[in-house]
Amino acid sequence: MPLTDMEIRAAKPEARLVKLSDGGGLQLWIMPDGAKRWRLAYRFAGGQKLLAIGVYPATGLREARDAREEAKRLLADGHDPSLVKKLAKAANAAASANTFDAIARELLEKKRREAKAETTLTKLEWLLSLARPAIGGRPIAEITAPEVLAVLRSVEARGRHETAKRLRATIGEVFRFAVATGRAESDPTGALKGALTAPTVQHRAAIVETKAFGGLLRAIATYEGAPETRAALELLALTFVRPGELRAAEWSEFDLDAGVWSIPGEKMKMKRPHRVPLAPRAIAILRELQTITGHGKFLFPSVRSAARCMSENTINAALRRLGFEKNEMTGHGFRSAASSILNESGLWNADAIERQLAHVDNDSVRRAYARADFWEERIRMMAWWAERCEEMRRGGVVIPLRA
Repeated sequence: MPLTDMEIRAAKPEARLVKLSDGGGLQLWIMPDGAKRWRLAYRFAGGQKLLAIGVYPATGLREARDAREEAKRLLADGHDPSLVKKLAKAANAAASANTFDAIARELLEKKRREAKAETTLTKLEWLLSLARPAIGGRPIAEITAPEVLAVLRSVEARGRHETAKRLRATIGEVFRFAVATGRAESDPTGALKGALTAPTVQHRAAIVETKAFGGLLRAIATYEGAPETRAALELLALTFVRPGELRAAEWSEFDLDAGVWSIPGEKMKMKRPHRVPLAPRAIAILRELQTITGHGKFLFPSVRSAARCMSENTINAALRRLGFEKNEMTGHGFRSAASSILNESGLWNADAIERQLAHVDNDSVRRAYARADFWEERIRMMAWWAERCEEMRRGGVVIPLRA
């Protein structure tokens, strides 16, 4: 006789297992500890088998009967319900291990093993954090292009078009890693090309006109903050490396007697070692700085801990303090100024200038053949640049007239 909910609720445990039948092989097992478990007895391939359905009341009478009918359909089609359940459970476990979040973590670990810059990894972590709430827990093989687009649209809605563009590229990288490791069939971000609002390109502010650049150099000479910060500003002007490369500079990278700064590849944007010829004025600044910070690891240690380098905001904050707004000049702007003035001089090979800027040619064929380092020319060019900076700095000096 079929069971009722009232009968099930009223059933009490006994010292031994009690089995209540609902018909069609469906049974409610009342355990001595009081637990009530659904079981389905059935025959398959000539043998007696048992299928665990669930625990009452989490699995109610109606759900248990539905599971019985589904098992009957599987048996009618020649399938073992217990095996089907086991395979489904394994598939779910595999899907849980292959979520977007899990694969993103694997990709980040791979990049750490490849010694990617910590700043790069931090940016990737931040970008991925924008996607995790929506798709982080989803099996990556089930995520569709519209789902990814919804994530990107939510970023776009806050006016962050460039961030949305970078997030699309980062999500695509995770999918391509999943494809390569056999856990996804394709990368849905490819279908989203053109679906996002194109960000307005904003070039980093830079002073590139020689008279105005001379004014900047004179302002730096009057900087009254920390002497290390003034030295950093002067060295940025003389070496025009990327601000991050200067901030992270270590004394072990410098040979002041030879006048060379050798930056290891892991600190460079393109992961290629880079050498910077040091003009006499740059060497003089470094020797003076050495008396202040030469006892430690970094040229520009953090004010909070000598184990870390200067904050990335220090340079730009110093420029603001000198009266240069963020739409006028940035730490990165020294590179634009040097590139512009050096090219306009007509004295130097454009490839030598690009090599000193540590730029990589976009043309892979041309890059394969352009292996010249232009080292000797770069030594002369950097010495000329230091002299030119001094000329520009002195350009505003008032020379008193003889009485």
